[in-house]
Amino acid sequence: MNQAHLLKNNSSASGDKSINILDLVKYLLHHWKWFVLSVLIFGGYYYYQYEKATLMYSTMETVMIKTASNTPTSTTITRSSIKSVNVASEILQLKSKELMRNTVERLDANISYSIKRGLRMEELYKDSPVLVKFTDSSFRFTSNFKLIPLSEQKAQIIGLDKAGTEIKIEIPLNKDVKTAFGQFKTILNPETFKSYIGKEINIQRISRSSMASYFLEKLTITQTQDDASILQISLEDSNAKRAGDIITMMITVYNEISIQDKNQLARNTAEFIKERIAIISNELGSVEGSIERLKTANQGLNVATAADMYANESRTYEADKNKLDTDIKLANMMRDYLNKSRNEGALIPNNTGLVDGNIESQIVEYNNSLLKKNRLIEGSNSENPIVKDLDKALASMHQNIGRAVDNTIEGLAIKRGNALQAEQKARNKTVAIPEKQRMMLSVERQQKVKEDLYLYLLNKREENAINQAMTDDNIKIIDPAAGPAAPVAPVKIKKLMTGVGIGLFVPAVILLLMLLFDTRIKQRRDIEESLTAPFLGEIPLSNEKKSKQDVIGNVLVKENGRDALTEAFRILRTNISFMARGGTPPQVITFTSAHIGAGKTFSVTNLATTISYMGKSVLILDLDLRKGTLSSKFDIPTKKGMTHYLSDSTLSVNDVIYPAGIGRNIDIVPIGSIAPNPVELLLSTRLEEMIAELRTRYDYVIVDSVPVEIIADAYISNRIADLTIFVIRSGRMDKRQLPQIESIYQDKKLVNMAVLLNGLRLDKRGYGYGYGYGYGYGYGYGYEIKTETNPIKKWFKKS
Repeated sequence: MNQAHLLKNNSSASGDKSINILDLVKYLLHHWKWFVLSVLIFGGYYYYQYEKATLMYSTMETVMIKTASNTPTSTTITRSSIKSVNVASEILQLKSKELMRNTVERLDANISYSIKRGLRMEELYKDSPVLVKFTDSSFRFTSNFKLIPLSEQKAQIIGLDKAGTEIKIEIPLNKDVKTAFGQFKTILNPETFKSYIGKEINIQRISRSSMASYFLEKLTITQTQDDASILQISLEDSNAKRAGDIITMMITVYNEISIQDKNQLARNTAEFIKERIAIISNELGSVEGSIERLKTANQGLNVATAADMYANESRTYEADKNKLDTDIKLANMMRDYLNKSRNEGALIPNNTGLVDGNIESQIVEYNNSLLKKNRLIEGSNSENPIVKDLDKALASMHQNIGRAVDNTIEGLAIKRGNALQAEQKARNKTVAIPEKQRMMLSVERQQKVKEDLYLYLLNKREENAINQAMTDDNIKIIDPAAGPAAPVAPVKIKKLMTGVGIGLFVPAVILLLMLLFDTRIKQRRDIEESLTAPFLGEIPLSNEKKSKQDVIGNVLVKENGRDALTEAFRILRTNISFMARGGTPPQVITFTSAHIGAGKTFSVTNLATTISYMGKSVLILDLDLRKGTLSSKFDIPTKKGMTHYLSDSTLSVNDVIYPAGIGRNIDIVPIGSIAPNPVELLLSTRLEEMIAELRTRYDYVIVDSVPVEIIADAYISNRIADLTIFVIRSGRMDKRQLPQIESIYQDKKLVNMAVLLNGLRLDKRGYGYGYGYGYGYGYGYGYEIKTETNPIKKWFKKS
């Protein structure tokens, strides 16, 4: 007994309770057929998806945003051409929906021409054999139909009307037609027409807004460097030519809008200068008339007769005052215009010279922001948060410009006052000059101011005209649209690898989850972790196919066999000798289990045969009085057995002992007839009398009892045993039942109880089984060997 416990404890101590990665790999490799099947399914599905998916091509174009630094020639004409450019703002404008909508409209890119090649649809774009030009401007919804070119004069269109009825009609080519799908004109493409005769061309008309949104999702604009004005514009589309045309046309439309904005500013400036010239011209004519009248009235008085001192001092101050008067006049003109345009939202003329350079730069920034706001309003509405922010910024800038002009006027007024004081002092020194002469000088001074202002405005008018004539594009194309001939998506190898990856992942997860939630006992370690009862051995599962006639008593061990099964029963035979009680080896060995199908009968017959190979005499006793599974394995001619002996006191032991026919020195006591009262029979003293006599005749008495969890017979008859072997079937018994077995052992309900693991898969195909012998057998509670004939079920069963 102590030796058996020692064997168990040593084995348990050496057991590894951690998860063995190699065992997991072996477990998964054993089910390789499921992995192959899963890879074929998912790989095939993703390959189908690849063959069905639309091929996407990438086209890229490199452009440069023109600034004062990269276009120096524009700065030599006038200062107004020098401006600062915000690249981020330009990128946002290029990505505006209104710009893309105009681009789609120019190219008719909202009309799709596709043909089915294999499983996928291929976009033809301008290579379509027939191009469609819709002429109904009232279109609002998507229309879809098929066009089949029949000849160079006619074609057939097929589609569904609003009621869902299929329509088939023939239409002429190169003519306007009116159909349920809209009014359009078909234009024959002579370059590709012949190769598409009789083939279905899918034509889909989509709203421009939807197509604009689609292209904007596929559009990518990036700066080559953080502070660079060079942009790379790329677009992914199902047709490389269409992607290139979209990018190029988008730049063209953008430049046209930019030129229109610049021309609008130039026209506003020209109109302002024209109005001011007309006013100054009238004022100058009035002053010159006054001079003429004064000279006539004074009979041509010569101012050269004035005193030399007054002339020298007065002219110096006059020059300063004249300049200040001119500056004040210009500033007042600008302030009047600012006050007038405050609530009109009009552009402020720039480069007029009416104010200093600092104010001019503020006016340029204000005009650029106002144009940007107007474009945003055209693409969205005035409630746009960006528009509201721009309104606040414009109001602030307009206020700053007005404040700057007021400050300039105040400064000039102070300077003018100082000049007037100095001039007054000079005049006091020249009291000899006649009053009329002073009037003449005043009028001449006014003439000079008006004349300078008039000449200045004429000069600015010419400069503005030159700038308008030299208006240039905002964006210059450096590298035209181009891209690889091969599609960038979907990637075939990526699709296939995704399918293969999922095909490997899914069965692996399922198998590991099955392993995780599988609570069945499968190996010795599962038992030793929960039971303290001695562990006698492991009986491997065999798949050896033999008929009932070939295997008497279900005996598969061989006297000189080297197979796994025979070796396992030899080990069991040896370990039984260690289960001695009081120094005496067990002679009466009882087999029981928790449920039917554990393999008790198989273990009884094969253990008895293995012991007989040592020259020992063995008796097999069937105490399953309710079923008699052991007796059914032997062809015994008589019907007298254990039930007869227990119920009939006249029968002797010799009357119920028969040769087993499975080996030398092996006899059997069969059940006889099924007993209606097995409990009463087992309680009889006749049972002890029989066992006592059998102990004197045989070296070993091996008893096949009943399961303990089903009926009480096993506990009743266990009093005769020297050793009780509790058989546990691998893969059938739940681990949650082990505490019940441990309770049986601890409560000593069974005499000298030990555990035997039966049906162990000792091969390399299952997790946790380690190495194995590679042999097997099939058995159960009740003898039955089945051979699967269906090849499909057989394949899955093996996997």
